[in-house]
Amino acid sequence: MSLTVYQYPKCGTCRKALKWLDENGVEYEAIHIVDTPPSQSELKSFIEKSDLPAKKFFNTSGKKYRELGLKDKLKDLSEDEMTELLASDGMLIKRPIVTDGQKVTVGFKEETFEENWK
Repeated sequence: MSLTVYQYPKCGTCRKALKWLDENGVEYEAIHIVDTPPSQSELKSFIEKSDLPAKKFFNTSGKKYRELGLKDKLKDLSEDEMTELLASDGMLIKRPIVTDGQKVTVGFKEETFEENWK
């Protein structure tokens, strides 16, 4: 199984996730999430396949998230508005996003990776 991993090289969580994939012999293609952010339609597909609400795709600890005051604004946005916002700036997206085309995980938890990507 080959995975697509949307990641940011300076992100510690992304580095841990890639290290886990390497140590477990999982093939993947790493995509720089800032240089090549997923499109709005890709994000909608990821949200659907992850069974997570769209707001879980936001990097809530990111500078850009705070600058835009999204904490208070998200509850009033539709999923379309959220995915449009996410697609506009890779730094807003929680990372890494890992997908095999069927399943999607967001962030890195070893037990989630064990369950989904081993």
